[in-house]
Amino acid sequence: MTAPTETDLATQNGATQNGLNAAANPGRSPAVDVQTDDVADLDVEMSLFDHLEELRMRIFYALIAIVVGVIICFFFVNPIVQLLEVPAQGVKFLQLSPGEYFFVSLKVAGYSGLLVASPFVLYQIIQFVLPGLTRKERRIIGPIVLGSSFLFVGGLVFAYVALIPAALNFFISYGADVVEQLWSIDRYFEFVLLLLFSTGLAFQIPVIQVLLGLLGLVTSGQMLSGWRYVVLGGAVLGAVLTPSTDPVTQSLLAGAVLGLYFGGTGMVKLLGR
Repeated sequence: MTAPTETDLATQNGATQNGLNAAANPGRSPAVDVQTDDVADLDVEMSLFDHLEELRMRIFYALIAIVVGVIICFFFVNPIVQLLEVPAQGVKFLQLSPGEYFFVSLKVAGYSGLLVASPFVLYQIIQFVLPGLTRKERRIIGPIVLGSSFLFVGGLVFAYVALIPAALNFFISYGADVVEQLWSIDRYFEFVLLLLFSTGLAFQIPVIQVLLGLLGLVTSGQMLSGWRYVVLGGAVLGAVLTPSTDPVTQSLLAGAVLGLYFGGTGMVKLLGR
């Protein structure tokens, strides 16, 4: 009879340890601890009715927050309107129909209230999907949400500081010697609000790229190899998202989109994807 080797002793010790763990936790299998990061951390299994009820409550809370935000912004709508009129220096706004400014105030308060309530709405969305996420997914959701919020605010600032003044200066200077600049306040705010929020959404491109990279759907090399299509897509996106037809605004937005795309590609590369 031969003496047991070191490999046999290690195997026996491992089996003994697994047996002790199984005895201490009779309802748990030893093989369950292999990939805990890829398993959803669910304390209580919910039925379909419970999920629907929770979804209803989350939507209700989000709608309440939006309504409260709109009401608060409506009380401060005049300062908000004056702030959005700043880029249109030298232009006189007219109310061309009865109640036009009232409906403009409702529109401005609606957009502003949605923006003010967006952190709470985002919190409700996260709380609803969080129980179904794995621990690995939970670790990345924080940086993704923070980066998305930062980029959206950056898009609003970029539109307010660069895009809107550039577009307005182009239109004001184009016919300055021929026509007097008297603009409908309703048409002006349709232009400004659409440009603000479309730019904020366009600034989400790096977030989408990072998500695709983390999911393993696209690599940084594949993103970089299609740069010709990206340049064409940026020009098309700049033409589609801008409510005006002037080349200055479209070029600025297209350039920003391209910069964001290549910046997102660099982030995916840094993540090793």
